[in-house]
Amino acid sequence: MDEKKWMTEEDGVIKVRSCAWSAPGDHPTGCGVVLSVKDGKIVKVEGDPEHPISQGRLCPRCLAFDEMQYHPDRLLHPMKRDPKDRGKDAWEQITWEEAYDLIESEIRRVWDQYGPESCFVITGTGRETTLWANVYATNVMASPNRTGVISGASCYGPRCTIANYHLGAGYPELDYAAFFPDRYDDPRYEVPKYIMIWGKIPIYSNSDGLFGHAVVDLMKRGSKLIVVDPRVNWLSAHAEYFLQLRPGTDAALGMGFANVIIQEDLYDHEFVDEWCYGFKEFAECVSEWTPERVEEVTWVPADELRAAARAFATGKPSSAMWGLAFDMQSNGVQAGHLFLAIVAICGYLDIPGGVTLAAPASFMGKWRYDAVTSLPQETRDKLAKPQDGRYAVYYTGGAMPGVLGDTMIDWMEMENPPYPLKLGWIVGSNLLACSAAQPQRWLKNLQQVEFMIANEMFMTPTTMALADVILPISTWAEHIGIVMPHFGRNTHFLGAMNQAIDPGDTRSDFQIMMEMGKRLRPEVWPWETEEEFLDEQLHTVYDWDFKDLQQDVVRQQPFEYEKFRTGKLRADGEPGFDTPTGLVELKSSIYPMFGEEALPYFVEPYYSPYSESISDEVKAEYPLIMTSGGRNILYFHSEHRNAPSLRQLHPDPLVTIHPDTAAAYGISDGDWVAIENPEGRCVQRARVSYEVDPRVIHCEHAWWFPEQQGEAPNLYGPFKANPNNLVPHEIIGKSGYGANYKSVIAKISRVDGLDS
Repeated sequence: MDEKKWMTEEDGVIKVRSCAWSAPGDHPTGCGVVLSVKDGKIVKVEGDPEHPISQGRLCPRCLAFDEMQYHPDRLLHPMKRDPKDRGKDAWEQITWEEAYDLIESEIRRVWDQYGPESCFVITGTGRETTLWANVYATNVMASPNRTGVISGASCYGPRCTIANYHLGAGYPELDYAAFFPDRYDDPRYEVPKYIMIWGKIPIYSNSDGLFGHAVVDLMKRGSKLIVVDPRVNWLSAHAEYFLQLRPGTDAALGMGFANVIIQEDLYDHEFVDEWCYGFKEFAECVSEWTPERVEEVTWVPADELRAAARAFATGKPSSAMWGLAFDMQSNGVQAGHLFLAIVAICGYLDIPGGVTLAAPASFMGKWRYDAVTSLPQETRDKLAKPQDGRYAVYYTGGAMPGVLGDTMIDWMEMENPPYPLKLGWIVGSNLLACSAAQPQRWLKNLQQVEFMIANEMFMTPTTMALADVILPISTWAEHIGIVMPHFGRNTHFLGAMNQAIDPGDTRSDFQIMMEMGKRLRPEVWPWETEEEFLDEQLHTVYDWDFKDLQQDVVRQQPFEYEKFRTGKLRADGEPGFDTPTGLVELKSSIYPMFGEEALPYFVEPYYSPYSESISDEVKAEYPLIMTSGGRNILYFHSEHRNAPSLRQLHPDPLVTIHPDTAAAYGISDGDWVAIENPEGRCVQRARVSYEVDPRVIHCEHAWWFPEQQGEAPNLYGPFKANPNNLVPHEIIGKSGYGANYKSVIAKISRVDGLDS
């Protein structure tokens, strides 16, 4: 197979078909791209019309890829500096061999002095490194300690864990015919009557692997929308029903939604009787949540809730999708429990036009989760988890391995921890600007770590503040790899990242991991090349190689509906779901073992104007609710702020304020505004719009300013506009999952500028 069908040449221009992922970052949507290469340089980026999902469409981030690829500030060689110079631009260029020698010597020093558990990995979300982060810990540094930093593990992991416990299945997703070559025309497929979009704006985020524009495709084919969101957005403006709820009250809304379906006898009796566990108790649990009570809590009018619930339950088939908003609240596990229960009692699981299910993990998904088994049990038992048994849902069977960010902070601040944390490796995370609640607290603690490594494409606030060695990573155009939507948890296709240009002196995250793994733990790294590794992983499921995938660029996966009837969702091959009861668990048989309630409940967010946890005086001073984290189509979390064309379109961080609220505070559109609460403060530019309720403001997340001074104390300004300054650590769900990124009290005032 010498012919490379994914490459063609015409008039000296080589065109390379590939699938985009990272770096620079994006979720594993795997959009098809055609890269035009001349004289070894990318001269054009286009969408690939042959890609069965994206069909030639691209987001602005892909279209601006060349700006990132050839940015003058891109890191192109390994660098080091003395740990005493952290925060200073005191970098010295070194070779890869020198960098590896230094890293190996520091890791071995920590092993000898403190033990391998004193090493840890910090990771972010969405990037290709999501696949490898915990393997950096286990199979390179021989440590069980990987953390995502974000309080309450509030990203994707909660939803995956909820799906594990209640369905025994991988990530549930909208059925948009993604498995079928002829897509919506496949005779097995049926267009959903309604799509309920809850806490998600998929056409902006494409999060976790969903190609968000598919929602627009389905709207054109007749699907109607039910949108649940605190903000008006493009989708809610085109929805049949828009439930504009108070931030942080999703569980209460879910109670009422389920109540209407059950009380009005709109549920699917056959599915409930045959495939659901605990329906009677679940029905009793939600029975007190009448639409009128829900309106008092959520602000959603009772009649609108009734109408939406009726439409969803009677419009068979209908589908639903859930987003990050479920993860980013301390009541998120309960809200997710209710979301899945609503879909289940309506009979929409794994039917045409419903919600697709898959086995919990595919080939590389299983490998990365099983990597911890390469460690002795004695080492695994040293995971830096709470000493008092808290957060057992997370630590006993959660979908995201490693250390909860809140626990990591506690551990570093202990006077006498069981062992110290002495060496950290940051892969795919700009935590000071993006994910960390109370980021300056993280900065203070991580500055005490003896040695820090970072893999990055650009100098960021995090690398400038903390790294002692920086390893420059290659882009998705410079290395090979496989894109798996949903990280292997409901993968409708596999896409090849086909190398188009020479990486120069940069290396991929996988290459760095394998090369350092061979130095430090050669016994668990039998592969000589990444392609050899990918072939072996593919062979656990398929009878074809990575080269075969490269030739086709995209291979859709086989799929069948109603797998619960044929034993395709259970490890033992029996009909049903892979849960202890073999059924969809409307009442959890697992949670009580971990100290969690078997049935869902609503708890008022801790920092809320209605919370009993804070005084009336504090509520009076901070009368507004701040929500944050809504996606902007131009940026991926904290990335792309240095892409000239994208930054020109959106130059400043924006806080959205209702016109009546803005007038009451003397704020005009474009003014700089300080947002404050007892935890902290940030400054953003006012965007006055009717998109939010007068009692709510919405802040953008992940802003930093590459044009500003990089050296400490400024560090490119990650704390100036950061709403995470106002988010408390450790105010999280009993399970360990979910923190109040989406709902905290606040006040606003007009100020003179970003630095005021």
